[in-house]
Amino acid sequence: MIRIVIADDHPLVREGISSMLARHADLDIVGEASTGSEAIREVGAVRPDLLLLDLRMPDMNGPEVTRTVLGRWPGTKVLILTTYDTDSDILPAIEAGAHGYLLKDVQPSVLAQAIRDTVAGQTVLDPQAAQAVARQIQPHAEAELSRQERRVLLLAADGKTNRQIARAMYISETTVKTYFNRIFVKLGVTDRTSAVAAMLREGDWS
Repeated sequence: MIRIVIADDHPLVREGISSMLARHADLDIVGEASTGSEAIREVGAVRPDLLLLDLRMPDMNGPEVTRTVLGRWPGTKVLILTTYDTDSDILPAIEAGAHGYLLKDVQPSVLAQAIRDTVAGQTVLDPQAAQAVARQIQPHAEAELSRQERRVLLLAADGKTNRQIARAMYISETTVKTYFNRIFVKLGVTDRTSAVAAMLREGDWS
């Protein structure tokens, strides 16, 4: 069972998301919050697997909440669900450590799977969010993967989660996420499964 806290300042949005996710037997809504500070308190009280967080809250923004939650309870994943789709909205959330970024027009089944994937250690990015990351990284990215990036993919191909990859490579989970974001841009994909498939097709794991 995946335990979820929903943080959004609109009660109808929280109710709609909660009702939608309740249809999935493996997803359990254990808390709700209408402000950033409430979200932090709720996460501390119930220690969920995932915080589903709106980007803009009355007292704190999404990046601020994300940094606080991950700093205090690193075992909780943060998935941004918002209507804001500009680079200036997306990049601060990703840089704060958010494990995923989706827009609210996402299909219900896609959101449910994104929650599962995020808790499993995958980075989930809406195509627009992926493009924003690409625009940020592209000027500095080289065509070929580095040795470290290849090792990250090798461990991912072996079924390792982000946390397990971090432990194996003696780096932080945030650094693993950064590697994946760069890999996605270099390979022209938006998820780790496609990245592994692309490397398998290339056949070069050195």
